[in-house]
Amino acid sequence: MKRVNIGGQAVLEGVMMKGPKSYALAVRKPDNEIEVKVTEYKSFGEKHKGFSIPILRGVVNFIESLYIGMKTLMDSSEYFEEEEATNEKTKAEETKAETVAGKDEKKDSSNTAYLVGTLAVSLIIAIGVFMLLPAFLANFLYKVIDNDFVVNLAEGLLRLAIFLGYVALIAQMEDIKRTFMYHGAEHKSINCMEAGMDLTVENVRKASRFHKRCGTSFVFIVMFISIFVFMFVRTDVMWLRLVSRVALIPVIAGISYEFIRYAGKHQNACSNILSAPGLWVQKLTTKEPDDDMIEVAIKSVEGVIDWHEYVECVKNDSFEK
Repeated sequence: MKRVNIGGQAVLEGVMMKGPKSYALAVRKPDNEIEVKVTEYKSFGEKHKGFSIPILRGVVNFIESLYIGMKTLMDSSEYFEEEEATNEKTKAEETKAETVAGKDEKKDSSNTAYLVGTLAVSLIIAIGVFMLLPAFLANFLYKVIDNDFVVNLAEGLLRLAIFLGYVALIAQMEDIKRTFMYHGAEHKSINCMEAGMDLTVENVRKASRFHKRCGTSFVFIVMFISIFVFMFVRTDVMWLRLVSRVALIPVIAGISYEFIRYAGKHQNACSNILSAPGLWVQKLTTKEPDDDMIEVAIKSVEGVIDWHEYVECVKNDSFEK
């Protein structure tokens, strides 16, 4: 077995894990049963090698992760929607299989369009709140100080403050608290496996709920790196300032991805120090899970990788080179 990095995301009463060839959604349903749905998946970078070069691969991976994350989040919510009562067969149930298939195809197409639309709106809102709003507000500082360094630094600090304030605020919501507990279960199960320990509830419970490759750390690194990147864009023209913030997002995302990728593969003083702020933020976005949540996370891992073989390779240091 080759050494691989799996990652995931907390969803509604469940965990999504993404492996090298597929991703798995495990959800604790209202009847207390755990349902696991595995979807085969080949990344865009694997299909087109030109998109796997450094920096660019970070942008591609970011977009793919957003898409899969949004899709699995919406899929998890379907388990908890109220089912409509049906007391008699409808005419649609008596139609031919071809007609049903055609309707299903249209439904899938509609769902995809809805997903893409939702993702686009979410991105626009996120860019507006976390990128454009700080730039807009900081630009007013030029009325009292003519110093690009100070204005850009103030913008970066304001961006970090808005992000941390947002995370701290939503962390108070009950539904989000449970999601953050599943987030902790996701990290703990990955940490347990990568430490060479069998994925049992007892072992996972002992593992850390913090992980260097976490999406929270990625977003924080994006905010942090943006401070330095925007230092090179010096203008007090409002529209040009705002356009530059949007235009440079792919560059910042690409650099941030390379940093997270490096930190996730190396254990040294440099990577540990640079990863520390992101791990601190995870104190807000992860909570200690209960045993039921850990069971769900383990099932999700099992959907994308043979953890028994992986653990043996860790113990014997026998991964393929």
